Amino acid sequence: MLFHSVNEFFHHCFRTKNLSAIQKFHAHLLRTGLFFISPNLQTSLIFTYTCLNKNNLRSLTNFLKCLNPRNPLQFNSIISHFSQQGSHFLALKILSFMHFNGVYVDSYALCSSLTSLSCVKNVCIGKMMHAHVQKSGWLSSVFVGSALVDFYAKMCVNDAAMVFDEMPSKNTVCINALLSGYAEAKIWDEVIQLIRRIEGLNFDVDNFTMTAALRACAGLCEVELGRQIHATVLRKFDLGADVFLQSLLIEMYGKCGLVERARQVFDMVGFRVNGERKGDVVLWTSMLGIYGRNGNYVEVIRLFGNMLKEGIRPDGVAFLTVISACSHTGQVEVGMEYFKSMSLYGLFPSSEHYSCLVDLLCRAGELEKAWELIAEMPHSEEGNCTISMWGTLLSACNEHGNVDLGKLAAQRALELEPQNVGIYVLLSNMFAGNGMWDEIGQLRELMKMRGLKKDIGWSSIGVAN
Repeated sequence: MLFHSVNEFFHHCFRTKNLSAIQKFHAHLLRTGLFFISPNLQTSLIFTYTCLNKNNLRSLTNFLKCLNPRNPLQFNSIISHFSQQGSHFLALKILSFMHFNGVYVDSYALCSSLTSLSCVKNVCIGKMMHAHVQKSGWLSSVFVGSALVDFYAKMCVNDAAMVFDEMPSKNTVCINALLSGYAEAKIWDEVIQLIRRIEGLNFDVDNFTMTAALRACAGLCEVELGRQIHATVLRKFDLGADVFLQSLLIEMYGKCGLVERARQVFDMVGFRVNGERKGDVVLWTSMLGIYGRNGNYVEVIRLFGNMLKEGIRPDGVAFLTVISACSHTGQVEVGMEYFKSMSLYGLFPSSEHYSCLVDLLCRAGELEKAWELIAEMPHSEEGNCTISMWGTLLSACNEHGNVDLGKLAAQRALELEPQNVGIYVLLSNMFAGNGMWDEIGQLRELMKMRGLKKDIGWSSIGVAN
């Protein structure tokens, strides 16, 4: 009860930024000896004082000198507290203090500090900590080794693999840390090889391991291995409780070209409320994306309609997919209505949504409407007009023979990016298509004056290795 009251006092001082009250309370605790009784009290006091006086590291050092250097638990508690609260630099500062003042650094302090180091992403400090871990023998700890692998996986995945191989004992945590590094770097071959290695070592795998494996199968279009992983998931995991595994199964089959198989998985998964199947928006968005990538735009629009009937709130990605599908099917009014309905779901159109709408109008030959849409776009962080929009309009003007509007679109595009060679090429193609050879000559002179040169296109093909 007393500690609860003291914590309330600390919170009040933190909210009101009352550093003086904290200093007076600290002096009282030192005089009465209460400061040395409760480690929790020490941690809360030091954390509050440091947050109010972040720039004064000397005061933090003075606080730490009051602690018993033979008891690392107090320091461990403070490091953990700083790490959990996001004060990663201070957590590393305390570890440094422990090292230089002879306080025993155990696996708990190292794990918390390495967690903070993963957020700070300082390679120099990481190498020093790695050297300390090696010299002190803590690499034999699977927990310290896993934290070190996690740090390197976020910095240099090859170094993470070396640390992983040096670890005398391994567990699922360090395996997942390395898998995460490979997945972020999209080194799918290494993910597959590591999965096959751990299969032979009889490691327990979890949902994260299966997630990384399915991402790799999707990246490499390894449908046979994907099927094996699907079977393993059905045998060992509760697939209905993990929406990410469900969506990745759909993605894997879809990226491998097995759209019907992806649809079968989509129809099977989801959770049930009062016996009625309900799907997560992630699953619906995954299925919409698969239909879109495989050119089945009619199914995209049909599935999106079913999604709304089921009461699933669509996200920005779902709207992006369905508006793009409408542009390919020529359903201008439907696409416009979906775009306008985004506000009903609390969504604000991004530049990608506007780009899809511009493409929709351009494909339908509504060039004037596309011009008005781009020119009247709101100038916000989410919805700024981009050069690709003007490029789309310019390309459509070339296709439909609207030279005057095409010139205006090119002018606006070059105001955004004067050195964009692609716009000059599109403009030149439009002039050539309409026999405007003098304008082409002037355009070439302008490009020469600005030091621009069109890249020469080329392609290659491998024959007999």
